[in-house]
Amino acid sequence: MQPHPSAASTVSLAPPPRRSGVRTRRVRGIIFLKDVAALAFTAFGGPQAHLAMMFRLLVDKRRYITSAELLELQALCALLPGPTSTQTITVIGFRLGGPNLAYLTLLVWMTPSVTLMTLAALTLSHLDPVRVAALVQFVQPVAVGFVAFSAYRIAQKVIHTKTAVGLMVSAAMMAYFFQLPWMLPLLLVAGGAVTTVRYRKHAIVQEKKPLRVEWANFLLWLGILVGAAVLGHYTRWLPVRLFENFYRNGSLVFGGGQVLAPLLYAEFVEFKGYLTGAEFLSGLGLVQAMPGPNFSIAAYIGALAMRPEGGPGMQVAGALVGTAGIFLPGTFLIFFVIRFWDRLRQYRVVQASLEGINAVSAGLVCAATFLLYHPLPDKYLALPFQWGPIDTLPVNPLLVGTTFLLLLWEKMPSVAIVATALLAGVLIG
Repeated sequence: MQPHPSAASTVSLAPPPRRSGVRTRRVRGIIFLKDVAALAFTAFGGPQAHLAMMFRLLVDKRRYITSAELLELQALCALLPGPTSTQTITVIGFRLGGPNLAYLTLLVWMTPSVTLMTLAALTLSHLDPVRVAALVQFVQPVAVGFVAFSAYRIAQKVIHTKTAVGLMVSAAMMAYFFQLPWMLPLLLVAGGAVTTVRYRKHAIVQEKKPLRVEWANFLLWLGILVGAAVLGHYTRWLPVRLFENFYRNGSLVFGGGQVLAPLLYAEFVEFKGYLTGAEFLSGLGLVQAMPGPNFSIAAYIGALAMRPEGGPGMQVAGALVGTAGIFLPGTFLIFFVIRFWDRLRQYRVVQASLEGINAVSAGLVCAATFLLYHPLPDKYLALPFQWGPIDTLPVNPLLVGTTFLLLLWEKMPSVAIVATALLAGVLIG
């Protein structure tokens, strides 16, 4: 006996089982992790270039989040200590799939650069930093092209008022002329403060969710900070002391890798003598040639610091200790903040401040373009170590402009552009 047509139609209209929704989220998470892996292997040039490639892949192509959301998250991460680009991509994973996907995102993102820097430490005597610099000589101007394109796209999408234009230009000038560790968070706060006066233009949220702060991640960050210091003091065991050193630096540094470098040099070279100045500078040059986060220099320093403890196995352990110590603080802090950020931003004052924060973020990316290509003379620099500018080769302006036009054309993948630059370095270098 055939079923009645109405019964069949009823079955076809029934909602899909809950498991299909879980499967969909899982598939989306796997695709996202593949995209993160692609970025981890091709995102050269530091945080600004990382942001440019996130815009191109995660926003324009995949549409995981909007441009405004990415800028908002990046600005939020910039207000916290730790590696900004790492925190940004981790918190995107948190938004898409919760803590589990966020931790997987962190591992996928940092693994390539950490592995390469660990191998660099293990084979230091066989590496020639000059040769490595020659191999990536064309990647650097390509990275500047990515940053320039990012500045263009950001300005196009978030700058809509004269106030925003003024904030963007002012932030770019201040960031260019005053390269100080506290300048970045100060400019973001100041930009948000300027536009808060317009809070009355934003609609009132009739049913605000109560602001509830979950302190678990903050207490975890603080507990590990204090616990590692006490344990290292009493045990004097080198791996514990290394972890405490990196964890403390990762908890206190604002402004990214260019600020972290002098702190690590002072502690591990000048004060503790775990490695020589030449070894540190070699690692500093190598990490700029690597894709992914510049904080991966901690793996290099950790591996070299563990040389007195034994062979390669202990050096690998030192690299893992350094990696955990430098990346965990920023991860705990962004997980703490992001859990109440969505409820905090429902207030009109916070909504109004986002216009200024986004405008300042656009200005900071504009400043990064000029700083990477045409830095100030040494007498104006506020820090003893700067991520070096590109070499003044005649072909570099052409490479910057060509990269910008290719990205504007939107027909060539970012991976192909970077791969072509690397291949050119191999053939010519």
